[in-house]
Amino acid sequence: MSDRRVFRWATTSARVLVGTVVAAASVVGVVTAISIPWPTLTREPVSIEATPAPAASTVSCDGGLLVQARDLDAAGAIEVAAVQTVTSGVLPGAPEPVTAQLAASDVASGLGPLAFTAEPGPSGRTDLAASGSAVAAFDDLVGFAASVCRPPLMESWLVAGSGATGAADFVILTNPGTVAATVQLTVYGASGPQVPPGGADIVVAAGSQRVVSIAGLARGEESPVIRINSRGAPVQAAVQSSISRVLEPGGVDQASAIAASDTTQRILGIVVGDDDDASDGSPTLIRLLSATADAQATVTVRGVGESADAVSPLTVPLVAGVPTELALETLSPGDYILDITATAPVVAAAWHTTGFGAGVDFAWHTPSPEIDVPTLFAVPGGPEATMTLENTGDVEATGTVSRRDGSAIVDFTLRPGESTSFSLTRREVYLLDGGGAPLRAAVTMAAPDQLAAFAVWPADAAAPAVTVFP
Repeated sequence: MSDRRVFRWATTSARVLVGTVVAAASVVGVVTAISIPWPTLTREPVSIEATPAPAASTVSCDGGLLVQARDLDAAGAIEVAAVQTVTSGVLPGAPEPVTAQLAASDVASGLGPLAFTAEPGPSGRTDLAASGSAVAAFDDLVGFAASVCRPPLMESWLVAGSGATGAADFVILTNPGTVAATVQLTVYGASGPQVPPGGADIVVAAGSQRVVSIAGLARGEESPVIRINSRGAPVQAAVQSSISRVLEPGGVDQASAIAASDTTQRILGIVVGDDDDASDGSPTLIRLLSATADAQATVTVRGVGESADAVSPLTVPLVAGVPTELALETLSPGDYILDITATAPVVAAAWHTTGFGAGVDFAWHTPSPEIDVPTLFAVPGGPEATMTLENTGDVEATGTVSRRDGSAIVDFTLRPGESTSFSLTRREVYLLDGGGAPLRAAVTMAAPDQLAAFAVWPADAAAPAVTVFP
């Protein structure tokens, strides 16, 4: 018995010893494996870079100037008071655009604005530009309006117009496509955002335009901002704005939509004329909205070609979902740029008027987006036209503004932050080429009793390559 117990103890002790040695060896092996670099194998995912097939370029215009309630027997009827004259074109050698007149079920004549479609050429998509203008001189509507013809968008913002007494403003929704669009209008006012009954599920048939009175959407709202969301097809949105003071018409304008909110907005080309009358109020107002968060915005004003501020910077708190409007100090005659920076994304626009009495006009100035590709733009007929150009990049911009035939009218060199302005010929299509540097541009058309402005939008003719991961 004693020998068997000794044997069992010995074999057990041997097993424990062997296990200890194996465990120790394992620890040493693991530590060594961690400390010694192991070979690695990296496999890049398979990807294919493909450029989408070029599509047709389509832009639609706002159409003529509208009036309502001229006929007492049909107070709600909307008519065209002044027909819009359009200037359009493509680069030499590109396919000529096809012109179509859209339907307008809300207008008495049933005729809406023009739309232009250019098919792609041998080298890709066709760059297409168009803009229109109209003049009204009636007892109930006076002034000059000019606007750019734009591609439709699925979402956009209208920072213009009013539902207050004296305003007769319209939201204009244009669908130049072949599929119907269903649009929802969200109105941001003093009580925050809401979708009024007249702003829900507006059907804009293919190849047509709808017109909605802002008074029916936001009656009493002095500074509304309207968000456009479309389903089924994109739409091009605009506001026609006009005002009467004690039965005296005080101007008309067509303001284009803003594509998106941003923490930085730049508004170019606010032209203050020698004859502008500021005796009865502030001639320049800024409307701001931070849709989703409380924020603080700072507004600086610089003269074109100047580096110093023209007036002291303005700082204003913004309540989420509630538009804010502030007045600028009276500016001396000249051409100005507004820089707006905010702690949250905002949309913004500026309103400027030539005065507050008889024979005056006003314009809504919307932010200018960055342009870093050669871009066509059109200047319609009307008063003297001025382009304001700013280099918003970090490198020097050297480029040209030329007519379609290639003849340059302006050669420019702008250091970062510099700006300039120069005259343009009306009823002409131009090419802006900044050599790849990011620029912002706007066109202002001004006379003592006429005022209009629009931002220059970058060309979308070159579709970027798309990376596909199978």
